[in-house]
Amino acid sequence: MPENSLFHVRNKQSAASGKPPSIDGNTPGRYHACFENAQGEQLIFVYDYHADTGTLYHGDAGWDQSCPVKGGTCPDLILDEAETLWLRACWLAATELRRRSE
Repeated sequence: MPENSLFHVRNKQSAASGKPPSIDGNTPGRYHACFENAQGEQLIFVYDYHADTGTLYHGDAGWDQSCPVKGGTCPDLILDEAETLWLRACWLAATELRRRSE
């Protein structure tokens, strides 16, 4: 892990999930979060403050299939309870940060 890194995660999904997204958590104007469910499936949430959009990447659904997040939900994916709660918490954190900066 690079010396100044705070958090580093490797891809645990199978090769069938495709190439994982390359996301720089230091990109200004974005909120980033990572989650691993009980089955070891990885999820990444990115909220872009400038575009006012959220995006979810779910390794089990295929890394190349990003899904839009609206109002804290991802209508294009079936998420289990833990994934749903995590995504909702991410949405609230990201949009609360946005609201405070306005």
